[in-house]
Amino acid sequence: MKTMNKYRFLFAGGGTGGHIFPAIAVAEKIREFKPEAEILFIGTKSKIEADVVPKRGFRFESIWIKGFARKFNLENLLFPAKLFIAAMQSLLINMKFKPAVAVGSGGYVSGPAIWGASVLGARVILLEQNSYPGVTTRMLEKRSNEIHLSFEDSKKYLQNKEKLFITGNPVRTSLTLIDREEAINRFGFSSFKKTLLVLGGSLGAGTINKAVAAAQKILNDKGIQIIWQTGKNYYDSYKHMKNSDTWVSAFIDDMGAAYSACDLCISRAGATTIAEIANLGIPVMFVPSPNVAANHQYFNAKSLSDKNAAMVIKDEDLSSELVTEAVSLIFDEQKLLSFSRNVKEFAKPDAAELIAKRAIELVEKL
Repeated sequence: MKTMNKYRFLFAGGGTGGHIFPAIAVAEKIREFKPEAEILFIGTKSKIEADVVPKRGFRFESIWIKGFARKFNLENLLFPAKLFIAAMQSLLINMKFKPAVAVGSGGYVSGPAIWGASVLGARVILLEQNSYPGVTTRMLEKRSNEIHLSFEDSKKYLQNKEKLFITGNPVRTSLTLIDREEAINRFGFSSFKKTLLVLGGSLGAGTINKAVAAAQKILNDKGIQIIWQTGKNYYDSYKHMKNSDTWVSAFIDDMGAAYSACDLCISRAGATTIAEIANLGIPVMFVPSPNVAANHQYFNAKSLSDKNAAMVIKDEDLSSELVTEAVSLIFDEQKLLSFSRNVKEFAKPDAAELIAKRAIELVEKL
């Protein structure tokens, strides 16, 4: 009779790259340390995880769940039914897979999936990327064995302090800086000019795009080149603004080159972007999105600005302040150096490795 492999890990999380990529980073480390490990991801069919997880060579199963909209709509009336069905689906998946350890990385899909694993006796690790913990983390706190945080500020929102570890947000290890001259050349720019990197996420950020479009000529005239990632929802509206000093694209495939080329980055304050910027020491001006749960991007950014590691501009102030603040900061070498040095204090480059080892240790203690 075949003995069951004891190294069985279930991962649940998704809806956005900020939830799924940290989980993938940990899973890849587990696979590196324990090639014999069995790893299963639970997510939804309609979100990013359904595409990226199988491409990384992991098993994937879906459940039927959708988040509760903050603004009322008719779909909210179906939420209790969807939650019940998702819980039953999660129980069945967990009964078949029998995970020893379940890792929840946030997003509504991780709630029923991790609950199902815990009911059946799995050890539970939660990953919390944001400074203000998400509702799923807070709901699953009592069922968890460990909660790995990215921000010290998160501790005050959680009750079981002995479960908390400031481990950092796991990010892809392939993201590294390259020679600046080479990076600048990849975008067809001059190495004698300052370069501004504009990020709005995979879908794009309307406020940032609008402000950059209005400021483009002034910035270019002041000797500032722009690497502008519009997001797929906005590319058609701004692709005509390409010129010798402005590179425009829906996506940036080579983020290592983009970070290496820039003197200053303007970005939303998603947890994954913050982790990448901290690991690489990129001077940054954050424009937190106001359209996220519990205003968590603002609290993410404030954690850094309070330590003089970043500048924060409110979304509603960007159009009036972008030119003044960006021009002032990008030519202030001392401030840029200070931001770069201070933001590295938030870096946790070994987060994925540490969490993977903790997950393996939990299996070995069973």
